[in-house]
Amino acid sequence: MRFTLASVVLGLSISASCTHLSLSPRLHEHRRAAPSGWVPVRRAEPTASLPIRIGLAQSNLANLDSYLLSVSDPASPSYGQHWSAAKIAETFRPSTDAVDAVRTWLLANGVPGHAIKLASGGAWMHADVAVADAERLLGTQYHVYQHSDGTEQVACADKYHLPEHLRAHVELVLPTLNFDVDRRAAKARRSVVSAVAPRDARSPSFSPSFPVPRSEAQQPDPSSVEHCGSVITPACVRALYGFDYNFTTPSNNSIGIVEYSPEVYLPKDLDMFFQNFSSSLVGTRPNLISIDGGQNNVTIGAYLGEADLDLQYAMALVGESQTVNLYQTGDGLHYASYNNFLDALDGSYCTYEGGDDPAHDAVFPDPQGGYQGPESCGTAPLSHVISTSYTYDEEAFTPAYMQRQCNEYAKLGLMGVTFLFSSGDFGVAGYDNECLISNGTLAKGGSKFVPTWPSTCPYVTSIGATQLPAGGSVNDKEVACQTLISSSGGFSNVFALPDYQKSAVQTFLKNYPPSYPSAVWNATGLSRGFPDLSANGANYSVADNGTWTKLSGTSASTPVIAAMLAAVNDARAAAGKNPVGFINPTIYSASFADAFHDITGGTNPGCGTAGFSAQPGWDPVTGLGTPNFPKLLELWKALP
Repeated sequence: MRFTLASVVLGLSISASCTHLSLSPRLHEHRRAAPSGWVPVRRAEPTASLPIRIGLAQSNLANLDSYLLSVSDPASPSYGQHWSAAKIAETFRPSTDAVDAVRTWLLANGVPGHAIKLASGGAWMHADVAVADAERLLGTQYHVYQHSDGTEQVACADKYHLPEHLRAHVELVLPTLNFDVDRRAAKARRSVVSAVAPRDARSPSFSPSFPVPRSEAQQPDPSSVEHCGSVITPACVRALYGFDYNFTTPSNNSIGIVEYSPEVYLPKDLDMFFQNFSSSLVGTRPNLISIDGGQNNVTIGAYLGEADLDLQYAMALVGESQTVNLYQTGDGLHYASYNNFLDALDGSYCTYEGGDDPAHDAVFPDPQGGYQGPESCGTAPLSHVISTSYTYDEEAFTPAYMQRQCNEYAKLGLMGVTFLFSSGDFGVAGYDNECLISNGTLAKGGSKFVPTWPSTCPYVTSIGATQLPAGGSVNDKEVACQTLISSSGGFSNVFALPDYQKSAVQTFLKNYPPSYPSAVWNATGLSRGFPDLSANGANYSVADNGTWTKLSGTSASTPVIAAMLAAVNDARAAAGKNPVGFINPTIYSASFADAFHDITGGTNPGCGTAGFSAQPGWDPVTGLGTPNFPKLLELWKALP
């Protein structure tokens, strides 16, 4: 099984490998146009200093899929036998040949030896060069691009080159084609929508609010499940999915919630929520793991909805005996990124001394104030299940940037970590209902569907959202979420269809072929489909800044699934077994076919269409369906 970059990229591409060696330059990466809002305004100053970061090709990536399957496929004799961090670092460290080849190339082109540095993890080489020298090295031109908000950034015009003999040794070079595309909003899109009066107008990354009468946001009954069609509570979640479990081995188990500053929780909101739903948790706080200066600083400009939602439901569902780790990432002045978070988890991935792309990844110590400590590099403990309710459009990055990050999720899966990501809240459209146009950029009125990232990475589990019919009960069949948000789903324009998903995706395409032309969506049948699973994501009762609020989104469904998987891991730990780790090969296996409630109603509209339809079996709206927890628990307990 090999999850290579798909050949069906819309707007972005990475060149294929060549078979003979020469010093002639070959196209390495290109993109057809800068992202929406960015235009070139002038050539970069030739004498200006440019910090070049070269991502060295990691060893043994051709075997990454088989390594991961050996510990993740329930049919494997090595199922659950996860790797140590030391084995990960040793197995994937770039070869001496790669280091020597790139260093020799830089030296031969006039870069002084003292200006060339190798990152501590061995994965990145760094050199400070003049813009003119970088243009000569990479066969490109650097321009100063300006965003519509006035921000400026230096980037390549549309492509860059490398000598052919280096192509096997280099994955990508930064800064080149990636842009700070999220100047319009926070660094990552928070997947949560408020169902009360609009708030947080300073935070455009929140989706537009949809007002409802304040009477619908009153303090809910903590135990009743009579009104779950209009307001979801922990009791509703437990009733919907049969989630009745008491944790017994908390010291051998862990669940992590990721937040990006300035998104923080309000302690009094936790207590307000717990007082109503789980009084034994009053006064309990998550275990703070600070990454790159992350703190729970509730100040003017802080945003509360996302973190309040994630923590209130994760903590209430796992109970007082199970610690919840809060990975608070970034100093709040500049949004940190997935790479900043991954640096902290895995020292071998860490780009300390040069590697993060400043167009997307915050730089620490913060050159513009804020956190002045060193970049967090391998300092954060792993959690067995990690829930993230933030998402980007896949269009935001180049394939090489995403592939390198996707491989890191696989390596952490090898270590027994389950990564859950919300699929997004705009159906088949991108953030703020923008869609792709012919030149590969996003715009209002575009017609091409927009997949979300990292959901399209085949090494993570993407979580969509469902809802009960209006006024329905927990005994009614759920449908795809279309209240306030539309559950994102579709097909990647970058990543190939993984073997574990082939049967499910091909069955959907054969039995329920979408009627849209191939110019609108990736109709090849060869690309990764998402989401993988779903849970209810509509009208969650949340204590938010001292008031009862209803929030909706795949932000809600993702920590709910995380809590259930934490319970599975707890039961396995009690039996002396390891955590489930990367779950996708298992949940798509035939033995788990009856472990989910199939969702067959609803669509995920966007881009001027009704989107895809929920159908029997897997579909690109709700995935395999919602969890039947008692069956899942029984099946996972039976695995070695």
